[in-house]
Amino acid sequence: MRTRLTDDIKTAMKSGDKRRLGTLRLINAAIKDRDLDAHVDDQGKPSGVDKITDQEILSVLQKMIKQRRESIATYRQGNREDLAAQELEEITVIEGYLPQQLTEAEIRAAVTDTVAALEAKGLKDMGRVMAALKERFTGSMDFGKASGILKEALK
Repeated sequence: MRTRLTDDIKTAMKSGDKRRLGTLRLINAAIKDRDLDAHVDDQGKPSGVDKITDQEILSVLQKMIKQRRESIATYRQGNREDLAAQELEEITVIEGYLPQQLTEAEIRAAVTDTVAALEAKGLKDMGRVMAALKERFTGSMDFGKASGILKEALK
């Protein structure tokens, strides 16, 4: 994934696509920031980890998309459609690095299967089920939707 990102940055530079280039640089910076955080553990001692995994990169990308969606809502409340449009363009670029997203029906099936596999009985098991879903579906599942579906299933 890192190689693809580097190649895409070079291509955007050559083509003069400033919006795409800026977004790709933001992605690269966020990944490098997480790489630096991974170098040390909670006590500030070296962790022995050089770089975050591709799974963690997908998590970073999802967080970036979530932040942009929140910004879009704020910009629209302030009647700033121009800024909302910029955020939408950035989301489109970021989504290009995520795997195909699951449909709502696929999310429901995954939640149902995970609840059954973990023998979850009530809302107290929600954290355990969500952790299992995140481990298995990071990058391809909207966990906001999954959380709502899971609450319905565990009631």
